[in-house]
Amino acid sequence: MKILAFAEQQQGALKKAAYETVGAARAVAEKLGAELVTLLVGDNVASLADELGQYGASDVVTVEDGRLSEYAPAAVARAIAEVANAEGADVIYTSHTAHGKDLAPRVAVKLESALIPDVTKIDAENGSVTYTRPVFAGKGRAVVKSATPKHVASLRPNVFTARTLESPASVSTRSAAVAFEESDFATRVVDTSLSSGKKDVADADIIVSGGRGLKEAENFHLVESLASALGAAVGASRAVVDAGWRPHSEQVGQTGKTVSPSLYIACGISGAVQHLAGMSSSKYIVAVNKDREAPIFGVADYGIVGDVFEVLPLLTREIEGASN
Repeated sequence: MKILAFAEQQQGALKKAAYETVGAARAVAEKLGAELVTLLVGDNVASLADELGQYGASDVVTVEDGRLSEYAPAAVARAIAEVANAEGADVIYTSHTAHGKDLAPRVAVKLESALIPDVTKIDAENGSVTYTRPVFAGKGRAVVKSATPKHVASLRPNVFTARTLESPASVSTRSAAVAFEESDFATRVVDTSLSSGKKDVADADIIVSGGRGLKEAENFHLVESLASALGAAVGASRAVVDAGWRPHSEQVGQTGKTVSPSLYIACGISGAVQHLAGMSSSKYIVAVNKDREAPIFGVADYGIVGDVFEVLPLLTREIEGASN
């Protein structure tokens, strides 16, 4: 068996999801005794290979073209599929980011293979691989296995931990030629801009999230004030987003974004299983809830049983005072 891991980069910089994808692929390869090939696609991306070596990528293939300085989905999908075929890869891993969601189905069609999206767990043994993914809006989990000789799987960000090796791999880099067509570049992303200056919960090191315990949208200023004092991103539970209090981009959970910050503060969130699945990998979890039986306390490292309307202003004042 041979595994191909697509390492996503943007404007010459590797994304966090690239390290996670390579790390997960390396773990599967080790369990199955399989070969691992890592693929970089872009303009002048060969210099990123050594960085991937810290996460276990020893054999790196690059596809470089000046036109790939801008994201062209059809071109990148062609590159992944052609390299997968040339390398004889049986398993192709991408990240389940915005780009990965776009690429994985395209690659699966080109390879005439199964597609397994939004993977949250991989089990590899006895020469086979099974995957766990959420279904029914996160209310259930399905364990699936490919029925085709090849398959493409996209891995949910912030679920698979990116760990550097104590002894980084010695990286061998080689280039591959892909016969691009002009039509591959008919659609390109020429500019990317953030809708606001707010931090993205998917990348934030500290997150302060609010739930229904805040009672109404106007009270979310308490969460925003604490987040501002900590330099944190603002998150929200699904119930809050469904009620229209906060945008979907802030939703944490299986049907929102999976996060793994150093510090996660849950304010007025009871802890539904879908929410816990999206944040339980946080390094430290602090819960503020007046219901001492709330499930969130089952995963919290520190818990405050109290009213968010009393606790959050006190926390904010203390943190602001400590930072001055």
